[in-house]
Amino acid sequence: MNGKIISKDIRLILASGSPRRRELLESLGIRFEVIPSDVDESFLPLETPHEGVMRLALEKAGEVSQAFRNYWTLGADTIVVIEGKILGKPLDKEEAALMLGSLTGRTHEVYTGYAMLNSACMDLAVSGYSRSEVFIRDLSSGEIQEYVETGEPLDKAGAYAIQGLGAAIVQRINGSYTNVVGLPLCEVARELKRLQIYDFLKARKQ
Repeated sequence: MNGKIISKDIRLILASGSPRRRELLESLGIRFEVIPSDVDESFLPLETPHEGVMRLALEKAGEVSQAFRNYWTLGADTIVVIEGKILGKPLDKEEAALMLGSLTGRTHEVYTGYAMLNSACMDLAVSGYSRSEVFIRDLSSGEIQEYVETGEPLDKAGAYAIQGLGAAIVQRINGSYTNVVGLPLCEVARELKRLQIYDFLKARKQ
């Protein structure tokens, strides 16, 4: 990871290249820099979904923070779980279709782990996770194939994007919508305020 120079008025580093997380964080109005981590996103044996996403979020934030000391860094990791099986990003269209076939007409879980830390004051590091339940409506094989052909499922955990065309197949959710997108904004905003990094409500008044 290179030693890119960051402006002093940047309040946070986002250790993720996800356009969805970037857009969600931008909605708070905070100034931040995007510097993706290179952490292996594989889960460890016997690791539960919430343990895994929290560990990976911490590792992602920690890796970037080590290269950019004195800056607060935000890491996140999102997974889709159906009957205990973790669904990551599909490798190709065939796998995307298989994933969607396993989700259709059923409820699955979405977990996002988040972590904020500053390598200059590690005792203040925070981490947590959010869990949401998502029900995908019944889909025919033709509908699945049509959706896969759009290309949208190919870089998404679980092979769908609730903020995109995938909104047309999500019948209902129980829990945080932004968690399903990839970053639980309520929890993140709360921690940003508590750590005195950024208070989006006060910033809007300035």
